[in-house]
Order: sequence, then C-alpha cells, then structure tokens
Amino acid sequence: MRVRRVTLTFKRIFRRKSSRHDDTMDSKRRLLLVDDDRELCALMHEFFGQHGLFVETAASGAEGLRVLSQSPFDLVVLDVMMPLLDGFEVLRQIRKRSTVPVIMLTARTSEEDRIGGLNAGADDYLPKPFAPDELLARIRAVLRRAARADISEEQVIDQGGIRLEPRLRRVWIEGQPANLTAIEFDILECLMSSAGRVVSRDAIAAALYQRPSSPYERAIDVHISHLRKKLQGRGLSLIHTLRGSGYIFTPQEVESE
Repeated sequence: MRVRRVTLTFKRIFRRKSSRHDDTMDSKRRLLLVDDDRELCALMHEFFGQHGLFVETAASGAEGLRVLSQSPFDLVVLDVMMPLLDGFEVLRQIRKRSTVPVIMLTARTSEEDRIGGLNAGADDYLPKPFAPDELLARIRAVLRRAARADISEEQVIDQGGIRLEPRLRRVWIEGQPANLTAIEFDILECLMSSAGRVVSRDAIAAALYQRPSSPYERAIDVHISHLRKKLQGRGLSLIHTLRGSGYIFTPQEVESE
C-alpha cells in the first residue's frame, strides 16, 4: 500500500513537471537505483533523466551488487524492503568494497530502522512516500559534496595525529590509512577545519545536506558516533560533544557531556 502511494505521488508530480528540463546537473553523473518496484523505477528513471542524471536501475539486491561491480557510479539510491536480499544486507556488501554514497529509501519509518540504515553505512535516509523533488534535492546535495573534492585546491590538514587530504579524499591516522565513508570524511573535514571551535549540528547539516537539521534527526549523531569509534580505535579521543552547542575537534581534553 505504501509503495503504491509512492508510485501515485511520482505519477502526479511527474505529469505536472514532464515538460520541464533542468540542465544544472552534470549529465555525466551516474546514479544506480536499486528497487524491486519496476514501475517506480521507470518513473524515477525518466524524472531524474530530465534533470541531467544518467540513471541505471536494478530490480533486486543481487542485480544491484552485480551492476555496481561492473561499472562506477557516483551515487546509489537503495530501497530497503526487497525480497531475498534486503537493502540493509546490500549496503553491508557495498561497504565491504566501496565508499560510494548511498541514500536509502524505505516504507519503514521507525527511528530504529533509520538508525539501522545509518549504522550500516548509509549517507542519508528518506522514508516513503516522498516527493521526487525532495529525493532530487538530497541527491544533488550529496553530489555537490563529492564534487568539492574535484575542484578544491590542495590543502592538507594535519592535527592531533590525523592527516586529512581534501583533494585526494584520504585520511591518515598516526601514519596509517583510515577507512572512512564519504560522509564521515566530510564531517571530519568540517570539524578539523574549525579545530578548537564548536560546530553546531545545523552547521554540519548545512555543509553536508544544504539544509538545517531536524531536532529529531539522528543521522549526524550516528555518523559522528561511527567516526569517533574509528578514531578511538586508534587511541585518539578528539571529537567531543558539547550538549546544546554541537561538536568540537581538539587534541586537548575538554569538558564534554
């Protein structure tokens, strides 16, 4: 029923906008859409194609993994509720070999499910039913974030035992390469660029998603928790939470809650 409502939403909005073309996105950007609803895939393929995205679809988790292993993509949109191999397991398989950004779609709206997707390595999470424009905006935010690495000047940030290379998208911890997801890298860059100063959740959300954070949104908290664990695994405690204020990156111990 929920998937049907999503399809109907796409039909209504797509028909209103079918004559509009948007060339602001780079036509070379490649998007992989993994969803077992073929009708919905066809609608999104046409809708996003009109907005300058090259879209390839896969109707199952296994097919999505096969396609991703054969061709490079700039972003994956992944449905959670698929038979046999669900979106969570597909994402776990993707994260074993790739840091490609992933946006998850699901009819499940509980906080536990959202956090489960983020824990598995998703960059963003959008509940169904959704408006196509909202998904398009989130896709663009992720692509803009990835594009910054291609156009930024080389500037190495080296603090507290961490060496971050923005242009090459590489992080070294105590001289050893670190395996961070794309969004973990961006959060770390945001915090290290403001080392010693508090960075609010809204500022991080604006940098990552080009939108303010919701009081009930846990995505940023989950990503920072993962990042913090990876640093602590190397013996570094550099990211601290200041309740009601935000986060601070510092090699010095500060009073945190």
